[in-house]
Parts: sequence; C-alpha cells; structure tokens
Amino acid sequence: MGETKYIFVTGGVASSLGKGIISSSIGKLLQARGYNVTIQKFDPYINIDPGTLNPYEHGECYVTVDGHEADLDLGHYERFLGIQTTKANNITTGRIYKSVIDKERRGDYLGRTIQVIPHITDEIKRNIKQLGNKYKFDFVITEIGGTVGDIESLPYLESIRQLKWELGKDALCVHLTYVPYLAAAGELKTKPTQHSVKELQSAGIQPDILVLRTEHKLNLSLRKKVALFCNVDENAVIENIDAPTIYEVPILMQEQGLDATILRKMGLPVGDTPGLGPWRSFLERRHKAESTTPIHIALVGKYDLQDAYKSIREALSQAGTYNDRKISVDFVNSEKLTDDNVEGALKGMAGVLIGPGFGERGVAGKIVAVRYARTHDIPTFGICLGMQCMAVEFARDVLGYADANSREMDEKTPHNVIDIMEEQKSITNMGGTMRLGAYECIVKKESKAYEAYGKEHIQERHRHRYEFNNHFRNEYEAAGMKCVGVNPESDLVEIIEIPTLKWFIGTQFHPEYSSTVLKPHPLFLSFVKAAIENAEGAPEAES
Repeated sequence: MGETKYIFVTGGVASSLGKGIISSSIGKLLQARGYNVTIQKFDPYINIDPGTLNPYEHGECYVTVDGHEADLDLGHYERFLGIQTTKANNITTGRIYKSVIDKERRGDYLGRTIQVIPHITDEIKRNIKQLGNKYKFDFVITEIGGTVGDIESLPYLESIRQLKWELGKDALCVHLTYVPYLAAAGELKTKPTQHSVKELQSAGIQPDILVLRTEHKLNLSLRKKVALFCNVDENAVIENIDAPTIYEVPILMQEQGLDATILRKMGLPVGDTPGLGPWRSFLERRHKAESTTPIHIALVGKYDLQDAYKSIREALSQAGTYNDRKISVDFVNSEKLTDDNVEGALKGMAGVLIGPGFGERGVAGKIVAVRYARTHDIPTFGICLGMQCMAVEFARDVLGYADANSREMDEKTPHNVIDIMEEQKSITNMGGTMRLGAYECIVKKESKAYEAYGKEHIQERHRHRYEFNNHFRNEYEAAGMKCVGVNPESDLVEIIEIPTLKWFIGTQFHPEYSSTVLKPHPLFLSFVKAAIENAEGAPEAES
C-alpha cells in the first residue's frame, strides 16, 4: 500500500463514550478489507503504566504478551482484531516524560532547554510513528484517552496537529462526541458537539469524521446541522446509537459507510464492502444464545465493578455463545462471604469462578467459596490468586495443614504452600517482582486441561509475584490434586486440577487475556460446557 496511514481517535463532551470500541470497530472494518492494522492507546495520566492503579479507578490491568501492563482498551483491540499488542501499543504521559527526562540526564539534548514543544511532542510523535516505521502496518489507529479540553491531553492534541500537517492525506482525525436527549424538551441537543469541535479546532485540529454517541436515532436534518456547524461532510457524520452488545458496533459503522469514508478521505480505493461473514456468524449465534435460559456463574472477587474483571466477563460471554447458551455472570463479593452465608450465595450456581487479585482483602471469602464449590462438586475455575486460594484451601482441608497460607497473606506461616520465588525477594520496585507476559507451559496428557487445549505445549500470560511451592507438590499429587501444567524452564506449576471432580481447575496464568471473538479460549469453553452440564443435571439448581 505504500506509506502507513494514521487515524487518530479523540473524544469530547464526556468520558466513557466508547472510543476504544470505535477504534476497534474501525480496525476490524479495515482489517476485513485486507489491510494490516494495529491500534495503540495514549493515556494522559502520569503513572508509567496502569499496573499500580486501583481497579476501582481504572478497571482491569491488561497484560500484553511481551509483559507490559496496559489499559483495558488493549483487550478490546485484541478481542476485536484477533491481534497481539505489545508495549508499543500503550503509552502514558509518565512514559513520555520519563523517556525525555532520561535523555536529558544522559546529555542527549546537548544542554538545550527541554520544553513541551518540541521535546515532549516529538517523543509522542516518535511513539505514534514507530509502529508504522518498524512493523510496516498499513494503518495505525491511535486512541487518545481522556476528553478534549482536559489540560493533560494538550500535548497529545498538539502532536496530532503537527502530524496532520506533516502527513497530509496520510493522517485523519475521527472525533467521538455525545448528543444528549433532554426529556423535558423532548429534543436531542447538538450544542455540546459543536462546543467540543470548537475546542478541538482551537487546538488546531479540524476533525475529518464525527461519530455521534446517542441513545436515540438522529434524523437527517440534525446530522446536516452538525455537518454545517462543524465543517465536516454530511456523509462523515456517523450515528453511534446504543447497541445490544459492543460486538454489533462494527456492523452498524459499516452500514453507515464509516470505513468507505475513511478510505475516500485518505485517497485509497473503496472497492466492494466486505461481508464480515465470520463476525456476522458469531453475532447470529450470540443472538440465539441470548434467547436461551441463562446459566448462572458466580464470579467471586473483591472488586464490585464490571470493568475490574472485563476480560473474564467477555471470555465467559464468548464461551457461552460458542456453547449456545446465555451466561449470567453473578458477582459475589468475597469480602462479605463467610461459612454462614456461602450456601445462600453459591447455591444454584452452575459454575464458580474464583477471580484474580492482589493482597489479603477478600481472600478468606475466596477460600470459603472454594471449599463450598469443591465439597459440592460445582465446576470451579480459579485464575491466578484464585488458583492459589484453591491450593491453600486444599492444604488446609485435605492435607490437614490448618495454618497453610500464601506467604503474601502470612509471612510466618510454616506451611507456605504459595511462596515468592527466591530471586524476587530482594527486589523492592513494585513492578519489578512479577512474572509478567507470556510463558511456556507443558500440559500433561490424561488431564481435563489437555482435553480442553488438545495439545501439550501452550503459552499463556502471567501477572503475579507468588508461586505454587514445589516443596509440597508430592503431597498434593498423592492426595488427589494434580499439577497438570508446568513451566519447562523453571518447573513452576501453572495448572492444578482435581480429576475426580466434574471440573476443578486452577491456572496461575490469565487465560482470559487471549480469548477473542473469533477464537474463544479453550479453558473457558470447557468450563462453561461443564457448567451447562452441571445445570442440566440438576434442574432445581436453576431456580
């Protein structure tokens, strides 16, 4: 195709309008036309990465294959496009400033005064263009976090202004805004969009395409009005109305010709509209699945916020679709879970997923949930800390070590069935003590995990400090909890399971990160299948 094309996605009026979904949808539509596409996210906060951010504040921390802790929007990018992102796909203001300051300390700038323009903006531009320069993508879509008008976003907008000027037709700006409906007046209001565009124009950027987020249909006259007042073509004003699921958005965008408009504006041939066959097949199957009786799966965790477990929820939903059943993910707060109320919380659940996390808060409730699920033979999936809770509960109730614990929760426990690796003990940097990114695992045959994967050699992503303690491995194996997945280099345990139960598997890694729309994760498929069989075998449990 020649030179890489750059698409910038900005947002105005309000946050949480769905820039990540629009970016992913644009990427999907261009990918369907045969283009090699990637998406990156620029976050205006000063943290180096979201790894130390509270999930209540920023949702889940997503992990890339190369071990970068990233914004949850990268999960959307991977799920929609079926690609793997890297550290280069998520940049924060903290990373930008740290890079510039490190260069200044080394003397790279030869004593010059370091300023936002040109030094910070040049670093931003370098990070935008390096994906195209290094990996030769046809399109690099760059989503700018935050909202136009935020003071912390100004260096990013200035960088976009410069790039649009430098690149000409090879750069384009899509601006997402909100059109509110005033119930008292019975009217949709375009004034917030007009103000948002004026704010963008004041930064020197004329948007090429407007995507209007709305809960109500936008008539032609309203769209013409927006086009007139915002200096955009009428066919470049796109309605983004509420949809049943985020996966409908690419279809809705294609129906309005968003991808065709982008190609025309960038001087590329439009050609035939792709059919999106596999994507539409997924949606059709999903619609049918959503009309079935829901299968209830308990998600046991301490973060009562949907975005804190975004990838897990999406992986369960996708697995439900491919098992042709609707999945109801019922959050159970592990902080409130006790021996006295666990039956009321988990009775009737077709499956139980013990969620990941860090720290002691909520762990006691997770262990209570594991004990109930194990003793009542409910299909159970433990992820990361969830897997560690499975190991602790088994040590206490089956191996007879009442004081068994993770070293994370109790430094002095004599039965440290979960412990930190020796080489990590001297590291004090919060981000430096973790096993991050993709690691190899060999899965033992004659295990449910192997049945799910269908192969011995797998690679999965990690985000944790503590590990299963191999000192106790033989005791676990002899008592019925099998270590069926092991890292070939370190011999660390990656997967545990109890084969005598319907489905009881814990993974030290995060399989949810690699579950996509068109390739759902095999462990989630297997878990949901077991939950469905469990529910159908006990109809009274669905009441």
